[in-house]
Amino acid sequence: MSKTKTQPKLDLDRPELYINRELSWLAFNARVLEEALDQRNPLLERVKFMAIVASNLDEFYEVRVAGVLQLHESSANPSRPDGLTPAEQLERIAPLAHQQVAEQYRCWNEDLIPALAEEGIFFWEARQLEGEHLDFVHKYWEEELELILTPIVVDPAHPFPRVINKALCIGALLESQGQSMMGVATVPRVLPRILRLPDQGDGLHFVTLAGIMELQTSNLFRGYQVLGSAPFRVTRNSELYVNEKDADNLLEEIEEQVINLRQADAVRLEIAASAPDRLVKLLQRQFALDDSLVFRANGPVNLHRVIALSDLVPRPSLKYPPFSPVERELPKEPEPFFESIRNRDILLHHPYESFSTVIDFIRMAADDPKVLAIKQTIYRTGDDSQVAQALINAAERGKEVTVLVELKARGDEAANIEWAKSMEESGIHVVYGIMGLKIHCKLSMLVRRDQDRLRRYAHLGTGNYNHTTARFYTDLGLITAEPAITAEVAEVFNLLTAHNRETNFEQLLVAPAGLMRGMLDRIERESEQARAGRPAAIIAKMNGLMDPAIIKALYRASQAGVEIDLIVRGICCLRAGMPDISENIRVYSIIGRFLEHSRIFYFANGGTEEIWLGSADWMDRNLRGRVEVVFPIFNPGLRQRIYRDLIELAIADRTKSRQMRANGTYTRHTPSPGEEETEMQECLMRLALGEDLNLPGSSPSV
Repeated sequence: MSKTKTQPKLDLDRPELYINRELSWLAFNARVLEEALDQRNPLLERVKFMAIVASNLDEFYEVRVAGVLQLHESSANPSRPDGLTPAEQLERIAPLAHQQVAEQYRCWNEDLIPALAEEGIFFWEARQLEGEHLDFVHKYWEEELELILTPIVVDPAHPFPRVINKALCIGALLESQGQSMMGVATVPRVLPRILRLPDQGDGLHFVTLAGIMELQTSNLFRGYQVLGSAPFRVTRNSELYVNEKDADNLLEEIEEQVINLRQADAVRLEIAASAPDRLVKLLQRQFALDDSLVFRANGPVNLHRVIALSDLVPRPSLKYPPFSPVERELPKEPEPFFESIRNRDILLHHPYESFSTVIDFIRMAADDPKVLAIKQTIYRTGDDSQVAQALINAAERGKEVTVLVELKARGDEAANIEWAKSMEESGIHVVYGIMGLKIHCKLSMLVRRDQDRLRRYAHLGTGNYNHTTARFYTDLGLITAEPAITAEVAEVFNLLTAHNRETNFEQLLVAPAGLMRGMLDRIERESEQARAGRPAAIIAKMNGLMDPAIIKALYRASQAGVEIDLIVRGICCLRAGMPDISENIRVYSIIGRFLEHSRIFYFANGGTEEIWLGSADWMDRNLRGRVEVVFPIFNPGLRQRIYRDLIELAIADRTKSRQMRANGTYTRHTPSPGEEETEMQECLMRLALGEDLNLPGSSPSV
């Protein structure tokens, strides 16, 4: 039961009420590591989770730690809700990160490698090879690897090479004629990082490319005595620093910055644990890194590369059972296709339902002579974008096509730049957004000449227009012809292209102007409902929660007696379950087969429930620094489906869910005696396939 108390107003600005963002992120990555350790997961999926932990740490250092280091070096001390200075953050991050890396390699060496060996899958160090395997490695070196390597010996005439971000290298201590020096060679990215050795018996055998190079160090640096060697890898600051006010051509400016990212300041050194101390010190001095930023790897440097094992090992029994997204039964001809949208809104839930429906929506628009114009936002495309290609086809067929491309989508800058160029060449009007803001909203709109009039159709989503990630990111999308929604989607596009256009949105919540206010108003409304004794509840699902204004509003709602359930996959700076502050708030995190990416917001509203979907998390960057769109679900049946098939299942999950304690730590949910061991994602796959499940809980009174 919720607790409503009459009590003195408490200070909600106290630092102890807020969890530090970076420490919360490390806790999230620890939950991913738990999945690598969980023997209930198929073995090769556990290897994947291990690889994801490594990839996550890459981004953490090249973005988050890099930013904290810059603040520390500039002596800046911006105000933070948790009260920690940059120096204090770095001091707390270092031991936790080193502990996490140690646990990661312990999992690899003591859990995963023995488990793989039991299945006849062997991951060898190159120096352990003999016989046929050693012959294979020598032949590969001579015929493939040596031909494309460029060894560099550092001396007064040859300065230390500019090692690009996250490039795996071999470092060597060399001696010649009594003089000591260092050699460096980059492991080529054009070759596979993991090689399959000749089969022996029923076993599969693998070795790393870096291991082969290190084995051949004497051949690589012929004429020198090799005193010691080791693979190493440098992580660099990868944040874009673009002066948009002075940029005459934003496309060219971003393109130049993407190139510069490869040579930014170093923020982390990973090096094999076997490396000679002298080599470590030389590299540490070269990259100007203190001890806290040096990580000794007790295994392959960059464990992310082991993700390739899933494709290299043809053993379905060691992977998740195959699941193909269900195709929606919609007409394949334009007239009946668009008529079906006019008759009812279409709710899509990926990856349980195929993303092909979204692709069809855009392709149909490209092919249909009655479609006159298409407008589209693009945040993350991927290299092989079906959406971008469909838009190009539409422009080549004479449609009026406008695409708003976000060039600053971290990690996708290069792909977005190339697609932007291709689209401009095809005649698409490409717009690069609003100065100082990222375009993060997920919108697609077309204008069609129907029999009665010109009509807009729109797709609004929680995830990117990327058909690849749509197979393993969970997202929701709405295809609608509802005039109240489509008119405001059109106005969002006008706002993005006309910039200073004054707009009052009545149906959509649009950041940065109206989303924050809209959310705060609804949270306060739930407090008023609770104080009046009417139904009051908030359920929100998102990737991250860290905005202090939202957190304080949630604390106040909890004090008013509002029951609050927050399903937050990653960072959560709110502290749940504190007496008199957040005792009515529960925080869950679900880490499973698919990456939970959808954003859902439910408000009980005195019995007149509202459900909103959108592209925004409750984070400062989403609410204040991006263009985001959160949209309502009007259809009662769709609201009921979202509540029953998503919200209730998420809260009922007793397999992949963890719940936050008041001290900020997370404990795994376990079923109570007699309680069913519910797994949300497994249930949703079964529902998509048409199974009739006895779902937990009860649906809202919509």
